[in-house]
Amino acid sequence: MTAFRTLEDLDVAGRRVLVRADLNVPLQEGVVGDDYRIRASLPTINELRDRGARVVVCSHLGRPKGADPAYSMGPVAARLGELGGFEVVTAADVAGEGAQAAIAGAGPGTVVVLENTRFEAGETKNDPALADALAALADAFVLDAFGSAHRAHASTVGVAERIPSAAGRLLEAEITAFDRLLHDPDRPYVVVLGGAKVSDKLGVIRALLPKVDAMLVGGAMCFTLLAAEGYHVGASRVEEDRVDDVREVLDGPDGAKVMLPEDVVAAEEFAAGAPHRVVPAGRIPGEAMGLDIGPETIERFSAVIRGADTLFWNGPMGVFEWQAFAAGTRRVAEAVASCGGYTVAGGGDSVAALRAFGMDGAVSHLSTGGGAGLELLESGSLPGIDVLKTT
Repeated sequence: MTAFRTLEDLDVAGRRVLVRADLNVPLQEGVVGDDYRIRASLPTINELRDRGARVVVCSHLGRPKGADPAYSMGPVAARLGELGGFEVVTAADVAGEGAQAAIAGAGPGTVVVLENTRFEAGETKNDPALADALAALADAFVLDAFGSAHRAHASTVGVAERIPSAAGRLLEAEITAFDRLLHDPDRPYVVVLGGAKVSDKLGVIRALLPKVDAMLVGGAMCFTLLAAEGYHVGASRVEEDRVDDVREVLDGPDGAKVMLPEDVVAAEEFAAGAPHRVVPAGRIPGEAMGLDIGPETIERFSAVIRGADTLFWNGPMGVFEWQAFAAGTRRVAEAVASCGGYTVAGGGDSVAALRAFGMDGAVSHLSTGGGAGLELLESGSLPGIDVLKTT
């Protein structure tokens, strides 16, 4: 079990506590489109407020190139206050005079939200000057942004190196969940991978394959694996530059653990209403592309999933946003939800699918970080976790 500092290790009463949350949420015409991550940040913020801390929150939002009003934290801060039922003040900058004034003027119980950390060029470079300025705003630091813990930025690692720091409740839950996947998982241990690009997951495939009992691969990424096996995948998406790498994995000592689709739902155009039919995964007509796993594959995958004692799912099985190509992801979600073992779902699309199908409450742990979760499984730790370790 990874040993790291938690909120119990911080004396926060009457002190300024900077919380690095993951409030990177979608905005639609200046309004928060999905507040899942904001809700996930509330347990830590509320606990700190209840313990008498003066809470200051920071986060990035999108990928702006410098200060950009379209990426201001204002709408996010407003939604945080609505959901939390407390007063929120938005600072005029990240760590300058605006932030200092907002914190100094905040009354008891008021939460100060700093401006978008990505407005500062030094954020992604872990610039010492920015880390110093952020650290000067607070007496203690809480990292609660699992989705950013794989990045050694000024607002994640830099601050934590300068003032007393600990993991918030969300990050604590994430570390605990992934520890169960990394260290002595109950067996059978099954991993389900989907999504568009195998290049995003090749590292985690290599790292996990020796440790798992079965790895089920769907989504567009499966076609690069099928192509590496010599099958005809028609016009399906194939990352040609990864075929040799994938073949090496599949031909390796654990390659037999990989389960690929036997059939797929294919269409001749990438469109929601495109005519579609079920075809063998290895004999897709040249003009057609696979957009979902087929019924035989669904039954085969579901049976393996239901028999798992430990399961990790990252990535949809098809274009689940379109009804014609949603069955694979829905049925896999149903199997994951009915699995009696320990289940972890990570990645934005997997979480979105579970929520869309109303099954998010049936998973043991719903992770807030896709890329961070994959990197943690691949490397065993993250920069944001390393800086909080006690040994």
